[in-house]
This record gives sequence, C-alpha cells and structure tokens, in this order.
Amino acid sequence: MADQPRRDQKVKDVAIDGTLPHQASAPDYKQSNRRMQKPFVNEFGVVIGDSFYDSPQSPHNQWSTDTDPSVMAGDRWVHPTNDIGWNTTENQELLRDKPPQGVPFMHPTLDASYGKD
Repeated sequence: MADQPRRDQKVKDVAIDGTLPHQASAPDYKQSNRRMQKPFVNEFGVVIGDSFYDSPQSPHNQWSTDTDPSVMAGDRWVHPTNDIGWNTTENQELLRDKPPQGVPFMHPTLDASYGKD
C-alpha cells in the first residue's frame, strides 16, 4: 500500500510539555523519572501512541469473523507512555515514585480501571 506507514516513518508527537493535554486526567511526566516516548509504527504498519487509534492497516478496521483476535495481542500494540492505563491513579502514582497500594488496582478478576478514562 502506498499510504501505509513504514516502520522508519516519522510520526507526529502528540505530547506537549511532558503531558497529553488532549486526554482528560492525562499523566504529567514533567516531574517524573520516566520520559514520554514518541509514537511508533508497529510491524503491521499501525501507528501506536498517536491517540487516534485509526490507522487504515489496523486489524480493527479490517475485522471479520476470520480474524484471529490474538493478532491484536502483545506489546506491539501498547505504547509505553501514551496508553489509557496511565490515566489510573495507581499508574500516575508510579510516575511520582509512589508504590501503588495494590488491592483495588490489582484485583485478579475485576477491571479496577473501568470507567476511569
């Protein structure tokens, strides 16, 4: 595909001054030991971490009953600093080097972050 992003393609950085102002409750990396990372293109040609989640090559845009859901599994689909999980209180505490308290965050069967985005 001519319009498919290449793995070495430059992608737009959506962070401004160490945060993601387009997200409600976005984490603030300015006072953290961690640094925000730019979006990247995975091996499927899908831009990860741009906050648009709508690359034409994404399996989400080509889904059918023949699609194996495991194709969407793994770290290749998760951005290390622009992921919805960073909006949780527990993960934002990690940015401030404060260990999470555990129990509500690490429940074995319930999604403790449901409705936090």
